Amino acid sequence: MPESRPTPPALPALRGSLIAALIALAAPVHAEQPSSDARWVSDSLSTYVRSGPTNGHRIVGTLKAGQKVTLIGSQGEYSQVRGQSGDLVWILNSDLQAVPGQAERLPQLDSEVAQLSEQLKTIDDSWKARVQGMQETLDSRKALIDELEKRNKGLNEQLDQAQSSLRDTQARLGDENKQVMMRYMVYGGSIAGAGLLLGLILPALTRGRKRNDRWF
Repeated sequence: MPESRPTPPALPALRGSLIAALIALAAPVHAEQPSSDARWVSDSLSTYVRSGPTNGHRIVGTLKAGQKVTLIGSQGEYSQVRGQSGDLVWILNSDLQAVPGQAERLPQLDSEVAQLSEQLKTIDDSWKARVQGMQETLDSRKALIDELEKRNKGLNEQLDQAQSSLRDTQARLGDENKQVMMRYMVYGGSIAGAGLLLGLILPALTRGRKRNDRWF
């Protein structure tokens, strides 16, 4: 089965980190690239708009948070914009932003989060499948090792029995060799003794016959 790999239990934390990073970076990375005169009302408020570029001009209405407007021009702290109704009004520069609001970005973010979650699920399933495959491989190898160890143990036992039988056979052969040698020695001694006895008896018999032959 060793490289460094994330284990399946770490994937939920990885998924959460990636989703958080995506949401945090979504505004500058995935924001719609505005034209030079496109602006959006800040998400944090619904703001009053005036008839002129100063606080002294009368309030003529409100713009909703995240509403898209068209920038006409700027003067001091105010910008003149055209709303969706086509009216020209003035709004504080600080109440405008150059990127779409959250209401416009959230569907795209939801789609991207869903895609990312699906990718992470695919990665999770892939890792689980790989881990399961590795586990099955390890189990099969362990079973093979156990089988080989069992066979090796059996062969060692057979070897021990064969060696014990060989020692017993060698011991019996040694005893039989000793017995054979003893028999040879006994037979040899008997033959030598018989020959010596015959060697002593035959001359005596021969001399006795010769004496008897003289008397007749």
